[in-house]
Amino acid sequence: MSPRTHEVPDELLSSLLVNYTKPEDLIGENGLLKQLTKRLVERALDAEMTEHLGHDKHEPVANAAGNTRNGRSRKTLKGEFGELPIEIPRDRHGSFAPQLIPKHQTRWAGFDDKILSLYARGMTVREIQSHLEEMYGTEVSPSLISSVTDAVVEEVKAWQARPLDPVYPIVYLDCIHVKVREGAVRVKAVYLAIGITMGGEKEVLGLWLAQAEGAKFWLQVVTELRNRGVQDIFIACVDGLKGFPEAIEAVFPQTTVQLCIVHMVRHSLNYVSWKRRAEVAADLKRIYACATVEEAEQALTEFEAKWDAQYPPISQSWRRNWSRLIPFFDYPPEIRKVIYTTNAIESVNMSLRKLTKNGNPPAH
Repeated sequence: MSPRTHEVPDELLSSLLVNYTKPEDLIGENGLLKQLTKRLVERALDAEMTEHLGHDKHEPVANAAGNTRNGRSRKTLKGEFGELPIEIPRDRHGSFAPQLIPKHQTRWAGFDDKILSLYARGMTVREIQSHLEEMYGTEVSPSLISSVTDAVVEEVKAWQARPLDPVYPIVYLDCIHVKVREGAVRVKAVYLAIGITMGGEKEVLGLWLAQAEGAKFWLQVVTELRNRGVQDIFIACVDGLKGFPEAIEAVFPQTTVQLCIVHMVRHSLNYVSWKRRAEVAADLKRIYACATVEEAEQALTEFEAKWDAQYPPISQSWRRNWSRLIPFFDYPPEIRKVIYTTNAIESVNMSLRKLTKNGNPPAH
């Protein structure tokens, strides 16, 4: 059932705006909207108290406990309208729990989201404080801002430590470089593990921030995955991450390590002039599009004969990594495409880039 729409009579609007002459009369510090919000909130709280007690003000007591009203307490709400002082009704037994403005709440719904949005854009606590005061006339303490952002950090930590499925047919390991604020702004590598579940769904298993990769770092990552419940990974598709094959084979010895074909092609094209890129890319595709390993080896030999004179590092790199490039030939075409394309990774990377392009988020 859709929520009921309340029509405001034109006569009421006309009477409210009878003294309106300039925008400040409506949206200013003491404007109509702020006054109206205060009156509506307080009237709604009075209605909640009536519902709680079972009788209206000045009516006979209608509850068996003999509970009645007992004055009001004052509270200042912070929100996009600035600071709004309101009075909240109390009852003698202290059992009234307002729904509109819960006990201990001092911020209007959505205000925390505003703080987090500014924080995600890379603003410091002091900058957020100044922005909120300038935009909304609300003075927010640094400790309040820190408590809001720290709560999200704890949620992220809980997400990073959550239990995982016992089996993932495919896990992609990738890296994206982002600017983060850690005192000064620095470029750091964010490593992602993205799993394909037994039901075919994509799941981000975790993110790790590191300055340098290596066997020790990757051993910590894969050990963490095992400790969170992963028992087996069929195929680990990686972008030539240094030390990763040795680390995953130490923790999951049955896992097949597959170098990402798309990344391999991209790295190869870095050696090629712009006018030759399309042709070289097409010849590389003839290698990984082959039906068998034997046909792929023949295609690589033909590639060498055609391009080694101009771009020898390409075939050298493919030869050097050949044993890590060919495992996907053991699978049917439908599975191969899932392995060597990067669609599962790119969508996550795109989301991360959107989050970081307009600011420098904090490192944690």
